[in-house]
Amino acid sequence: MALDTLEIQNKLQEAFGQKVNHFRTEYGVFVLEAEANSIVEILQFMKEDKTLNFHFLTDLCGVHYPENENSEQFCVVYHLHNWFTNTRIRVKTFISGTQPELPSITSLFESANWMERETYDFYGIIFTGHPNLVRILNMDEMVSFPLRKEFPMEDSGRTDKDDRFFGRTINNC
Repeated sequence: MALDTLEIQNKLQEAFGQKVNHFRTEYGVFVLEAEANSIVEILQFMKEDKTLNFHFLTDLCGVHYPENENSEQFCVVYHLHNWFTNTRIRVKTFISGTQPELPSITSLFESANWMERETYDFYGIIFTGHPNLVRILNMDEMVSFPLRKEFPMEDSGRTDKDDRFFGRTINNC
């Protein structure tokens, strides 16, 4: 039997008060937002609480919102799963664009190791306390973070492509 979303919300609000908020369901998954400075405590509670039992980290990823105010330019999303009740939940936490930094959760979930490295590699989000926070998919020499939306989609300096093959021709009729 799946966990009731109201039960999850009540347990978390009882334990953390206003540090957890914006409870809702999106695309069939229960979602909440958590304060960045309490994310480790919140995830640990969700994992170890006998009722909640979100013991499996399915995914961890980053999102860049350049149009948001500086304190919420980046979001780290944690997808958790309770196998016993087959309940999934998404926890979002927003962080600063000038100093995108969160504590690592590798002490809670070993699988977070590569996920945090990938998020660092593509977004530049620093996970403090991570045992080996280095690039995982991009070249070590890279100085930018390719999934940030602050860079143009195309390199205007490229000379090796012909716009005719990309549907960008101007019809001169």
